[in-house]
Amino acid sequence: MGELVLIRHGQANSAANDEAGYDRLSDLGRQQARWLGDWLRAHEDPFDRVLLGSLRRHRETAEEMGDMGAEREVDARLNELDYFNLTRAHAARNGSVEPRTPEDFVKHIRDVMEAWFRAEIQGDESYASFEGRVAEILTIAARPGRRVLCVTSGGVIGMMVRHLLDLDPGRMAHLLVPIRNSSIHRVTVLPQGKILSGFNATPHLDAPDRLHARTEY
Repeated sequence: MGELVLIRHGQANSAANDEAGYDRLSDLGRQQARWLGDWLRAHEDPFDRVLLGSLRRHRETAEEMGDMGAEREVDARLNELDYFNLTRAHAARNGSVEPRTPEDFVKHIRDVMEAWFRAEIQGDESYASFEGRVAEILTIAARPGRRVLCVTSGGVIGMMVRHLLDLDPGRMAHLLVPIRNSSIHRVTVLPQGKILSGFNATPHLDAPDRLHARTEY
Protein backbone atom coordinates (compact mmCIF):
# COMPACT_ATOMS: atom_id res chain seq x y z
CA MET A 1 0.00 0.00 0.00
CA GLY A 2 1.16 3.52 -0.78
CA GLU A 3 -0.06 6.97 0.12
CA LEU A 4 -0.18 10.32 -1.64
CA VAL A 5 -0.53 13.29 0.72
CA LEU A 6 -1.58 16.56 -0.91
CA ILE A 7 -1.05 19.89 0.85
CA ARG A 8 -2.66 23.14 -0.18
CA HIS A 9 -0.27 26.09 0.26
CA GLY A 10 -0.59 28.45 3.21
CA GLN A 11 -2.66 31.61 2.98
CA ALA A 12 -1.42 33.81 0.13
CA ASN A 13 -2.06 37.50 -0.58
CA SER A 14 -5.86 37.27 -0.71
CA ALA A 15 -6.24 41.01 -1.41
CA ALA A 16 -4.57 40.65 -4.83
CA ASN A 17 -6.44 40.93 -8.13
CA ASP A 18 -3.88 39.14 -10.31
CA GLU A 19 -1.68 36.06 -10.12
CA ALA A 20 1.59 37.93 -9.60
CA GLY A 21 0.19 39.84 -6.65
CA TYR A 22 -1.44 36.77 -5.12
CA ASP A 23 1.61 34.52 -5.34
CA ARG A 24 3.25 35.06 -1.95
CA LEU A 25 2.41 33.85 1.53
CA SER A 26 0.96 36.14 4.14
CA ASP A 27 2.47 36.12 7.62
CA LEU A 28 -0.39 33.85 8.68
CA GLY A 29 0.28 31.58 5.71
CA ARG A 30 3.87 31.15 6.83
CA GLN A 31 2.73 30.31 10.35
CA GLN A 32 0.18 27.81 9.05
CA ALA A 33 2.96 26.05 7.13
CA ARG A 34 5.27 25.96 10.16
CA TRP A 35 2.54 24.47 12.33
CA LEU A 36 1.78 21.92 9.60
CA GLY A 37 5.41 20.86 9.31
CA ASP A 38 5.68 20.42 13.08
CA TRP A 39 2.49 18.34 13.14
CA LEU A 40 3.60 16.07 10.30
CA ARG A 41 6.99 15.41 11.89
CA ALA A 42 5.31 14.56 15.20
CA HIS A 43 2.61 12.29 13.75
CA GLU A 44 3.88 10.86 10.45
CA ASP A 45 6.81 8.86 9.16
CA PRO A 46 9.20 10.70 6.82
CA PHE A 47 8.09 10.81 3.20
CA ASP A 48 9.86 8.90 0.43
CA ARG A 49 9.42 11.77 -2.00
CA VAL A 50 8.47 15.45 -1.74
CA LEU A 51 7.11 17.31 -4.78
CA LEU A 52 5.97 20.91 -5.09
CA GLY A 53 4.71 23.22 -7.79
CA SER A 54 6.95 25.95 -9.19
CA LEU A 55 4.91 28.86 -7.83
CA ARG A 56 6.33 31.10 -5.12
CA ARG A 57 3.60 30.19 -2.64
CA HIS A 58 4.39 26.50 -3.08
CA ARG A 59 8.08 27.07 -2.45
CA GLU A 60 7.48 29.29 0.58
CA THR A 61 5.05 26.76 2.06
CA ALA A 62 7.52 23.90 1.62
CA GLU A 63 10.36 25.96 3.09
CA GLU A 64 8.33 26.90 6.14
CA MET A 65 7.24 23.28 6.64
CA GLY A 66 10.88 22.23 6.92
CA ASP A 67 12.36 18.76 6.52
CA MET A 68 9.82 16.17 5.38
CA GLY A 69 12.28 13.34 4.88
CA ALA A 70 13.29 13.76 1.24
CA GLU A 71 14.82 16.42 -0.97
CA ARG A 72 12.22 18.73 -2.50
CA GLU A 73 11.56 18.34 -6.24
CA VAL A 74 9.80 21.02 -8.31
CA ASP A 75 7.17 19.92 -10.83
CA ALA A 76 5.12 22.60 -12.61
CA ARG A 77 2.29 20.13 -13.21
CA LEU A 78 1.33 20.87 -9.60
CA ASN A 79 0.73 24.55 -10.41
CA GLU A 80 -2.67 26.13 -9.94
CA LEU A 81 -5.23 26.72 -12.68
CA ASP A 82 -5.28 30.21 -14.21
CA TYR A 83 -8.10 31.59 -12.06
CA PHE A 84 -7.64 35.34 -12.54
CA ASN A 85 -7.52 35.20 -16.35
CA LEU A 86 -10.39 32.70 -16.46
CA THR A 87 -12.50 35.07 -14.37
CA ARG A 88 -11.72 37.96 -16.71
CA ALA A 89 -12.49 35.85 -19.78
CA HIS A 90 -15.79 34.77 -18.26
CA ALA A 91 -16.71 38.36 -17.44
CA ALA A 92 -15.87 39.51 -20.97
CA ARG A 93 -17.98 36.77 -22.51
CA ASN A 94 -20.95 36.85 -20.17
CA GLY A 95 -20.89 40.31 -18.61
CA SER A 96 -20.57 38.83 -15.13
CA VAL A 97 -19.04 40.73 -12.21
CA GLU A 98 -16.55 39.74 -9.52
CA PRO A 99 -18.24 37.82 -6.68
CA ARG A 100 -18.84 40.01 -3.63
CA THR A 101 -19.99 37.47 -1.05
CA PRO A 102 -19.20 33.79 -0.29
CA GLU A 103 -22.62 32.91 -1.71
CA ASP A 104 -21.78 34.78 -4.93
CA PHE A 105 -18.47 32.91 -5.18
CA VAL A 106 -20.15 29.48 -5.06
CA LYS A 107 -22.18 30.23 -8.19
CA HIS A 108 -19.34 32.17 -9.82
CA ILE A 109 -16.75 29.39 -9.55
CA ARG A 110 -19.21 26.82 -10.90
CA ASP A 111 -20.10 29.03 -13.86
CA VAL A 112 -16.41 29.65 -14.63
CA MET A 113 -15.43 25.96 -14.41
CA GLU A 114 -18.32 24.83 -16.58
CA ALA A 115 -17.61 27.49 -19.22
CA TRP A 116 -13.93 26.49 -19.20
CA PHE A 117 -14.85 22.82 -19.53
CA ARG A 118 -17.02 23.65 -22.57
CA ALA A 119 -14.07 25.60 -24.08
CA GLU A 120 -16.13 28.81 -24.13
CA ILE A 121 -13.35 30.59 -22.25
CA GLN A 122 -9.63 30.03 -21.78
CA GLY A 123 -6.85 31.55 -19.73
CA ASP A 124 -3.23 30.53 -20.15
CA GLU A 125 -4.22 26.91 -20.80
CA SER A 126 -7.26 24.92 -21.82
CA TYR A 127 -9.32 22.82 -19.46
CA ALA A 128 -8.12 19.72 -21.28
CA SER A 129 -4.48 20.72 -20.77
CA PHE A 130 -5.00 21.35 -17.05
CA GLU A 131 -6.88 18.09 -16.60
CA GLY A 132 -4.20 16.21 -18.50
CA ARG A 133 -1.24 17.49 -16.50
CA VAL A 134 -3.01 16.84 -13.18
CA ALA A 135 -3.81 13.29 -14.30
CA GLU A 136 -0.15 12.81 -15.20
CA ILE A 137 1.15 13.95 -11.82
CA LEU A 138 -1.44 11.83 -10.03
CA THR A 139 -0.21 8.77 -11.91
CA ILE A 140 3.44 9.62 -11.27
CA ALA A 141 3.08 10.48 -7.59
CA ALA A 142 0.64 7.79 -6.46
CA ARG A 143 2.84 4.68 -6.27
CA PRO A 144 2.33 1.42 -4.37
CA GLY A 145 4.67 1.05 -1.41
CA ARG A 146 5.73 4.73 -1.32
CA ARG A 147 4.56 7.75 0.63
CA VAL A 148 4.70 10.92 -1.46
CA LEU A 149 4.02 14.48 -0.30
CA CYS A 150 2.84 17.12 -2.81
CA VAL A 151 2.63 20.84 -2.01
CA THR A 152 0.18 22.32 -4.47
CA SER A 153 -3.00 24.42 -4.83
CA GLY A 154 -6.73 23.97 -4.40
CA GLY A 155 -7.54 23.63 -8.08
CA VAL A 156 -5.09 20.75 -8.50
CA ILE A 157 -6.49 19.02 -5.41
CA GLY A 158 -10.02 19.48 -6.75
CA MET A 159 -9.09 18.03 -10.14
CA MET A 160 -7.44 15.01 -8.51
CA VAL A 161 -10.59 14.39 -6.48
CA ARG A 162 -12.64 14.75 -9.68
CA HIS A 163 -10.61 11.92 -11.19
CA LEU A 164 -10.91 9.72 -8.11
CA LEU A 165 -14.68 10.24 -7.63
CA ASP A 166 -15.69 10.82 -11.27
CA LEU A 167 -17.21 14.23 -10.53
CA ASP A 168 -18.66 16.50 -13.18
CA PRO A 169 -17.06 19.99 -13.53
CA GLY A 170 -19.83 21.68 -11.56
CA ARG A 171 -19.44 19.40 -8.56
CA MET A 172 -15.68 19.75 -8.79
CA ALA A 173 -16.08 23.53 -8.68
CA HIS A 174 -18.14 23.34 -5.50
CA LEU A 175 -15.47 21.09 -3.99
CA LEU A 176 -12.94 23.93 -4.35
CA VAL A 177 -14.86 26.36 -2.14
CA PRO A 178 -14.13 24.91 1.33
CA ILE A 179 -10.50 23.82 0.78
CA ARG A 180 -8.50 25.39 3.59
CA ASN A 181 -5.03 26.85 3.41
CA SER A 182 -2.40 24.32 4.55
CA SER A 183 -5.00 21.51 4.51
CA ILE A 184 -4.12 17.81 4.20
CA HIS A 185 -5.71 15.50 1.61
CA ARG A 186 -4.91 11.79 1.33
CA VAL A 187 -5.02 9.20 -1.43
CA THR A 188 -4.45 5.56 -0.49
CA VAL A 189 -2.76 3.58 -3.26
CA LEU A 190 -3.80 -0.08 -3.46
CA PRO A 191 -3.23 -2.74 -6.11
CA GLN A 192 -6.90 -2.36 -6.98
CA GLY A 193 -6.59 1.38 -7.54
CA LYS A 194 -6.48 4.78 -5.84
CA ILE A 195 -8.92 5.68 -3.06
CA LEU A 196 -9.62 9.10 -1.57
CA SER A 197 -9.02 8.50 2.13
CA GLY A 198 -8.89 12.04 3.54
CA PHE A 199 -10.05 15.51 2.55
CA ASN A 200 -9.45 19.02 3.92
CA ALA A 201 -8.00 18.05 7.31
CA THR A 202 -6.25 20.70 9.41
CA PRO A 203 -5.28 18.91 12.64
CA HIS A 204 -2.45 21.41 13.19
CA LEU A 205 -5.10 24.12 13.56
CA ASP A 206 -7.46 22.24 15.91
CA ALA A 207 -6.24 23.79 19.18
CA PRO A 208 -8.61 26.50 20.49
CA ASP A 209 -5.92 29.17 20.20
CA ARG A 210 -5.40 28.32 16.51
CA LEU A 211 -9.00 28.26 15.27
CA HIS A 212 -8.54 31.80 13.98
CA ALA A 213 -5.93 30.43 11.57
CA ARG A 214 -8.42 28.31 9.61
CA THR A 215 -8.72 30.17 6.31
CA GLU A 216 -9.87 29.41 2.77
CA TYR A 217 -8.56 32.63 1.17
